[in-house]
Amino acid sequence: MSDSGTQEIGTEQASDFQDRSITCVDCSEPFIWTVGEQVFFHDKGLKNEPKRCKPCKQAKNDRLAAISAAQVSGVKQRIEVTVTCALCGEQTTVPFYPSQGRPVYCRSCFLASRAMSATA
Repeated sequence: MSDSGTQEIGTEQASDFQDRSITCVDCSEPFIWTVGEQVFFHDKGLKNEPKRCKPCKQAKNDRLAAISAAQVSGVKQRIEVTVTCALCGEQTTVPFYPSQGRPVYCRSCFLASRAMSATA
């Protein structure tokens, strides 16, 4: 009897969820957080909703695995990440992974903003 009660509770909980659209923090594209995924998060006790779509999450995991493998092997790895400058909008590369929510500048905009702050 306790098994059927558990199934009913699980069914009631699943009906409480609805597919939700979330914007990915990396690519800014919307993705759907399905009912099944929400039930999985609930069952595992996970409190935070996902921040990244599946391709961006896989790319992040691949980056972290590459960094970890390089550290284990003792190889110094030079990182190059392609980004869009927050001031001029041009594509550039930077030698670090940008922090979420912080602007990233191309070399000329970075040097110009640095020169302005030095004179101020």
